[in-house]
Amino acid sequence: MFSKSYQLLPQRDSTSPRTPGLFVDTDGFTQRGYHKGLSFDNMPNVSKNDFTDTSQGWVSWICNLIVIFLVYICTCITFPITGWFVLKTVPNYQRIVVFRLGRVCPPKGPGIVLVLPLIDQWQRVDLRTRAFNIPPCQVHTRDGAVLSVGADIQFRIWNPVMSVVSVQDLNASTRMTAQNALTHSLDKKTVREIQTERVKLGEYLGMDINELTQHWGLEVDRVELTLGSLLKAPDEGTSGPLIMPTAVPGLEGLTGPIQQLAMHFLAHSGSSQPQQEDSITFTDEFGSAPQAVMATPGSVEELLGRVELLLSETLVHQVGACFQFDISSEDGQHHSYYMDLSQGSGSAGAGSLCREPDVTLSMSDRDLLAMFQGGLRPFAAYTSGRLKIQGDIETAMKLEKLINLLKK
Repeated sequence: MFSKSYQLLPQRDSTSPRTPGLFVDTDGFTQRGYHKGLSFDNMPNVSKNDFTDTSQGWVSWICNLIVIFLVYICTCITFPITGWFVLKTVPNYQRIVVFRLGRVCPPKGPGIVLVLPLIDQWQRVDLRTRAFNIPPCQVHTRDGAVLSVGADIQFRIWNPVMSVVSVQDLNASTRMTAQNALTHSLDKKTVREIQTERVKLGEYLGMDINELTQHWGLEVDRVELTLGSLLKAPDEGTSGPLIMPTAVPGLEGLTGPIQQLAMHFLAHSGSSQPQQEDSITFTDEFGSAPQAVMATPGSVEELLGRVELLLSETLVHQVGACFQFDISSEDGQHHSYYMDLSQGSGSAGAGSLCREPDVTLSMSDRDLLAMFQGGLRPFAAYTSGRLKIQGDIETAMKLEKLINLLKK
């Protein structure tokens, strides 16, 4: 039984002509470029609004018409009941992509849309502009430096059908593609080029992302680079002198709307910095200890005790929001704290709020103590990835008012 050697099964010759089945049209089966192996090769040419499926044979076409006709009749007979299920309201900023008997149809909407039961599968697609941020990541530049760089990206869907049939998870794929394009495009530049040509590099990065994602039916409208701290200085002699505008300490490398937003929140801090000469010294913006003389709280509970002493109706009127803190300690434990500055004289303590917070902040206990002691600015912590914010960023930056009171 085991004396015979193993022999491979006969393989089909790839050069031999292929024959279509009963339900496949011959012209659509043998058309040039039909079997390229891409994820959207078996789809109609939806990029040109051509939804004709040439791979469908005449027998399949007749069967589909019979099934659709029967479903229409059943829907009309039971319309007072089926009307609650087959009629969909689509606003102007959405479209519905329908798959009828497994084949994609033109997008429907806006207005009242008819979706047939049993044979139609549909999905809503939002056409409004979306935005996401790439967390600061380490980029090795051409001159041997290591720079922390992130990006804020805005994109929109211009073809709802392609966004559904070409990619499974549009948001995750766009984030991964944008992050890879960011690291691959900046590692060919020097630190000086990244700092002085930031707007131009953002435009080029948007063009690169659009080239990679145009088959997904989306378009990147705007890319803005956000520069963090310089983790490693460039090699000597490989880069010229760096020219950077003077800014608020801890926010070097931020320009444009983001820097204006940051300076708006930090304008009332009351700290004056001496003027410096036109020279750049590479330092870690988070490594230097604050010069304020104040007792250092040893735990988050002690910090909340000091915060409770400063709560007042004036502070509640200035902030007008409630915050939820998800704090992780070095031993791996997670704790929740709240700070309600939306009503009365305010309150703070351990646990969760009984209602939905305006902003949820996630960070480590060490970074939380450093932020309330003045050694770590909230916006600098957010741009460096040490602070994660769920909610409105402008509302989260109002914690600067409470931090200023602790300093005094």
